[in-house]
Amino acid sequence: MLRKFSQIRQPGIPRTWTARIQPKAAPALSGTPPPRRGSPAVTKSLDSFKARKTLKVGDKTYTYFSLPDAEKNGLEGISKLPFSLKVILENLLRFEDGRTVTKEDIKAVADWLKTRTSSHEISYRPARVLMQDFTGVPAVVDLAAMRDAAVKLGGDPKKVNPLVPVDLVIDHSVMVDYFGTAAAFRQNVEREYERNQERYEFLRWGQSAFDNFRAVPPGTGICHQVNLEYLAQTVWTKTEDGETIAYPDTLVGTDSHTTMVNGLAVLGWGVGGIEAEAAMLGQPISMLLPEVVGFKLTGKLNDGITATDLVLTVTQMLRKKGVVGKFVEFYGEGLDHLSLEDAATIANMAPEYGATCGFFPVDNDTLAFLKATGRDADRVALVEAYSKAQGMYRDGGVEPVFTDTLELDLSSVVPSLAGPKRPQDRVTLRDAAKEFAKALEDIKGGRKNQDAIPAVNGESRFVDEGATGVLDKPHQRYDVKGADHGLADGDVVIAAITSCTNTSNPSVLIGAGLVARNARKKGLKVKPWVKTSLAPGSQVVTDYLVKAGLQDDLDALGFNLTGYGCTTCIGNSGPLPEEISATINENDLVACSVLSGNRNFEGRVNPDVRANYLASPPLVVAYAIAGSLNVNVAEDPLGVDQDGNPVFLKDIWPTTQEITDIIRSTITEEMFRGRYSDVFKGDEHWQGIKVEGGLTYSWPTSSTYIQNPPYFEGMTMEPKPLQDIDNAAVMGLFLDSITTDHISPAGSIKADSPAGTYLSEHQVAVRDFNSYGARRGNHEVMMRGTFANIRIKNQMVPGVEGGYTMKDGKQRWIYDAAMEYRAAGQPLVIFAGKEYGTGSSRDWAAKGTTLLGVRAVIAQSFERIHRSNLVGMGVLPFTFKDGESWQSHGITGTEKVTIKGVADLKPRQMVDIEVEFADGSKKTIEALCRIDTLDELEYIKAGGILHYVLRNLVNS
Repeated sequence: MLRKFSQIRQPGIPRTWTARIQPKAAPALSGTPPPRRGSPAVTKSLDSFKARKTLKVGDKTYTYFSLPDAEKNGLEGISKLPFSLKVILENLLRFEDGRTVTKEDIKAVADWLKTRTSSHEISYRPARVLMQDFTGVPAVVDLAAMRDAAVKLGGDPKKVNPLVPVDLVIDHSVMVDYFGTAAAFRQNVEREYERNQERYEFLRWGQSAFDNFRAVPPGTGICHQVNLEYLAQTVWTKTEDGETIAYPDTLVGTDSHTTMVNGLAVLGWGVGGIEAEAAMLGQPISMLLPEVVGFKLTGKLNDGITATDLVLTVTQMLRKKGVVGKFVEFYGEGLDHLSLEDAATIANMAPEYGATCGFFPVDNDTLAFLKATGRDADRVALVEAYSKAQGMYRDGGVEPVFTDTLELDLSSVVPSLAGPKRPQDRVTLRDAAKEFAKALEDIKGGRKNQDAIPAVNGESRFVDEGATGVLDKPHQRYDVKGADHGLADGDVVIAAITSCTNTSNPSVLIGAGLVARNARKKGLKVKPWVKTSLAPGSQVVTDYLVKAGLQDDLDALGFNLTGYGCTTCIGNSGPLPEEISATINENDLVACSVLSGNRNFEGRVNPDVRANYLASPPLVVAYAIAGSLNVNVAEDPLGVDQDGNPVFLKDIWPTTQEITDIIRSTITEEMFRGRYSDVFKGDEHWQGIKVEGGLTYSWPTSSTYIQNPPYFEGMTMEPKPLQDIDNAAVMGLFLDSITTDHISPAGSIKADSPAGTYLSEHQVAVRDFNSYGARRGNHEVMMRGTFANIRIKNQMVPGVEGGYTMKDGKQRWIYDAAMEYRAAGQPLVIFAGKEYGTGSSRDWAAKGTTLLGVRAVIAQSFERIHRSNLVGMGVLPFTFKDGESWQSHGITGTEKVTIKGVADLKPRQMVDIEVEFADGSKKTIEALCRIDTLDELEYIKAGGILHYVLRNLVNS
């Protein structure tokens, strides 16, 4: 049995793991979910290519669908397919039924080798579904609502159940209200339960009411790291009819960063809650065979370069390449010098580089990681035998065939950040201060700072205590009430080692701890205006930081444990101290955050922070000490030591070998076994929640967290015919890269917003507003928060930020105007630019859109997930012809829009959109209907995917 890591690869360390053998094995811990009631049959394949075989591993025999045998029996050349497409092909072989999966569908995968692209539609069935609570709660709410609707339609509510294993990890509800003290974790947990009691009661009901559904309680970790360390198996099994069938572990998740598990050779990606609900209910996912871009890695990282530096480089390269809607698969000898955790870090960022997934095949390191994290020995043996039998094992042989390729020499990677608004906007550490100065001018609209501090001895410097960076342009510092320091543009007010991208990676967590230790020895301290936090993705992280003594060093600099969950990265940074917030807002300062997450979109992290930078955990600590983006931390001193000598980043930065030595001596398999031995039990808070059973939910009318959504009101067994869109008003005109963070309710709820007004009217104090994410189970709140992001810019209201539109010549809240249009029976449309819907997979970006009365969105292009979600909620997506836009057609928002022929739509059909201008003139615009598949057309005709599924369940 693997006793401890004697070698975990860090940059430049060979890709091998070794172990010490113990004479007595620990109790087996299998991450395979126990048998679930109601699970569908794994396969009743027609097996046209005679692929069904048996595989003996030890004393166990498994049935599987052999790709080499399928190749011999008609699928010529498939051994050259990318590894990710081999997973897709196996799925089709196993589910071939002549109806949803045909022989022609399977052959289309082999034909992909000729064209390396395809418009062929397939039906894909993942093995399981993963949720986090922000997106999972509304999914469970919808399931509960479907049970009510089933009863009204005369059906059996018992039929509404997940039909594949579903795991929900409660990780998005903790907020950083308290920080910088030993009590912060306990206080944040208590506050979390105060805020979310109604939601947690509902989830406990769901756990008992639904088959095939499990919930990982709060305070355990983030869904992606729990998935990587415990839930994922790389090869899944299912016993039926007396035989055990083995097949690749696959999943979809309601968080876009589900892709993190691609690093463990598990094919998975994020989908909207709508698609996830359909998958839960046994519906296949309709998709087009993807293009697969091969990303070749060569060489190895230089000493001191982090996985974060690498992933920001990869993200920038792939965004420039253009991989939206494509698979990315990593290959090349450079993989031999990256750890599996490094691979998971790269895979996590797939949504940031725009790909559906970033896949790494099975290799020796996969097996070692499964062993090291406590997976059952039989499972590890199966993964090795199965992947080798299938030709899914990376052994340095023939390179797969790809649609296109690009290459990165790992030795060329340099220390980097990304910001101030997008993950792909990488800047080198050396140039970060200079690039921030340029960004500052853009953020402030080019306004020149008229309050510059005069130069001293020819140099312009900070004039606050401890700030030492030499600046080309000084910034006026404004006093903070009750404090002995001021604030200026560029000051870092949030420094967060936050979960998701990096906290699954011991190298950067240990690195952060060593930077803190070395800084502490030098007498360096964090600037007093910085809000610091540490939110690991797993309790195992705490175990090894404590064992190494590094948590004490992090604590000394204010990086105390604040919670196990997704915090700053999703807007759960909590409020800044009142005096800091007041100074920022009263003086129109551009305050900054530095965080180790994956999202830094405008308005996401904190409403008081206008510039956000992604960085490695060690750099987060460094910037907390420097206190400003104006400091060139690569060259300027961070501060002075006890003797007054300047201390530079290089003086406190650890070597790769130092990090590796600590990892070897601290991280053990027993840590994983211990933490995951009873992962669904929860703490005393979770166990103390009262659970009331019942097939249907008793909706509490007074709840401001959970309400029965109106999707199924007036629903009949026969769907109503589709109708044309006549005389629609324009609700919004948007530019490029409008994200789902702009569209969807996310982050804090402002008191003067429509959602804040609603909560106040329901006697909820501002202190208890919680976040939009926490209230996703209440459509009344979420409708009011759709398009209400504080930084969204509707071009109908030029120069104004926030959720406003124009109606009857007056500026109005979008929600208020939409309700007036709905009362008048007038539909709405939206015009947008490129990459509309970029960002996280947020079902409410689509749900809120449809509940506001929007019938169609006409954009230059869509991000994959959001387009699919719009279709799932019955909203029609259209794209302009190349080179055209709403600007090129002179649209101002005062027009009326008519789209005819909706009842006769076909996938990817060109349609005429008639625009009537305010002066009575008209123009016809030809646009492409982005209903891409026949299944999507059926969803539109049914009124949405939930309606489609519900009717099928009631009829079954």
